[in-house]
Order: sequence, then C-alpha cells, then structure tokens
Amino acid sequence: MRQQSLADEGFERDRKPTRRDQFLDEMDTVIPWKQLCKVIKPFYPKPKGAGRPPVGLERMLRIHFLQHWFNLSDPAVEEALYDSRAMRRFVGIDLGREPAPDESTVCKFRHRLEAHNLGDRLFALINDYLQENGLAVNTGTIVDAPSSTKN
Repeated sequence: MRQQSLADEGFERDRKPTRRDQFLDEMDTVIPWKQLCKVIKPFYPKPKGAGRPPVGLERMLRIHFLQHWFNLSDPAVEEALYDSRAMRRFVGIDLGREPAPDESTVCKFRHRLEAHNLGDRLFALINDYLQENGLAVNTGTIVDAPSSTKN
C-alpha cells in the first residue's frame, strides 16, 4: 500500500462520506475490474520504447464508467477528476504525483472501445453481474434489483 499524500487527504478532520463516496466504494467492491480488463487488453496499446506510455487500462476503464454513471462528457470527466476527491480515489489518481488523464486521452479510449464493439459487451457483463448480486445501477445510484413485478 502506498503512503497517503496531502493531495489525498489534505487537512480535513471532520469530513463525512458523501453519497458519491459510498456509491463509488460499492462499485469498487462489486465490479470485477480484472475480468473486464481482460476483455479489453487484446485491443489496448502496449508500451513502446520512446514516447509516453499509455495510461493504465483499469484506470481508463474506471474513468469510462464514471462518464456513464454521472453522464459526463470527455472534458467534464477530466474536470470532475480534478474537482472530486471521491472520483480521483476511485480511479486511483494522486494529484501530488500525477495529473488526471486529459480529455483527448479519454476520447481515444472511448473510440477504441467503440471501434472494437467493446462498450456494449462490457456494460452487458456488468449488468448481468450486478443483477446476479441483487443490485442495479441507475444514473449513479445503487438500487436493489426488483425481485418481483409488484410495486
């Protein structure tokens, strides 16, 4: 485990978890990130000698999910990562050590998923997994999956 920096925690003593914190903690726990990364890995660029290495696959996948859960555009998710400590923590970004991926990096990742028809496949896997565990996601909120057709 890496050491916490001031960028992670600051000087906040009395901070309480928000609904966003709770939602992202739950998603961090219930979603099988490693399995989803295996679906994308054959299509993700490999680091090459010179030049900037690609952003980690799981990090980009988590950003992609943030966009869908919170209805964020590419520029909006970049800004949200700088603005929201809960989102940075979920994605694994420590601003004391590195910047958030910029909007063009996010856009290229989304286009890569689209080019290989991976987006629908990933979300179908997630929805199946969440339903098996009695959960459903509805625009950033975890709800109990309905067990019957009664209201």
